[in-house]
Amino acid sequence: MTAIGREFLEKTKYKYAAVSDQELGLPQPPLQLTHPEDSDPVELPAPKQVEVKELPLREAIDNRKSVRDYTGESLTLGELSFLLWCTQGVKEVTQRPVTIRTVPSAGARHAFETYLLVNNVLGLEPGLYRYLALEHKLLPVNLVSGVSEQIAAAAGGQDIVADSAVTFIWSAVAYRMTWRYGERGYRYLFLDAGHVCQNLYLAVQAVGCGACAIGFFDDDALNALLTLDGVEQFVVYLAAVGKTKK
Repeated sequence: MTAIGREFLEKTKYKYAAVSDQELGLPQPPLQLTHPEDSDPVELPAPKQVEVKELPLREAIDNRKSVRDYTGESLTLGELSFLLWCTQGVKEVTQRPVTIRTVPSAGARHAFETYLLVNNVLGLEPGLYRYLALEHKLLPVNLVSGVSEQIAAAAGGQDIVADSAVTFIWSAVAYRMTWRYGERGYRYLFLDAGHVCQNLYLAVQAVGCGACAIGFFDDDALNALLTLDGVEQFVVYLAAVGKTKK
């Protein structure tokens, strides 16, 4: 373990915890990033109306693996809707308010924003989108030609990013977590990422797809492509998804 890694573990121990902004009575950050009022998000099919393969949990867990070879077949908008719901779907907004979602999160903080690099989804123009979890819609972010190649390059030139039907990119809005947990919250961001990606690995099997998690990427380059500052909001994890041979 490097000195930097040991320092991270040491300085995020509870014995170093200061009074949190929540304990100080400061307002909690918004549950979701805002977007322009004149934006035109894409409506997604209601997840409960999307027909998917019945998949026993034991079978899904037994067959879970990283898949890097895809057929090039398109995903439907309904299939993408289902995968978004499985990984960040909002089941309830409580009075506190917090969101109760399809994945666990420390203190129900749910610090992630989901970006999608869409390469081959029926009904969607290729490009970069952001998932609006509260509305279950997609917000176009960058539909300029070549963005797929740029993101693939920032992910170490891995072909699966550009060859996928869609690549999930999860970014953390740090203050959503640290507002409650202070510096300790940074640990929870990475734990939460595992919950989200595991749900994706299991869910893709119900729509004839495979997934491959990606932890190797150029942080600064990828954050810049998503117009994130790399401090208050930054990319944590990626996962490519594509149709597999039957």
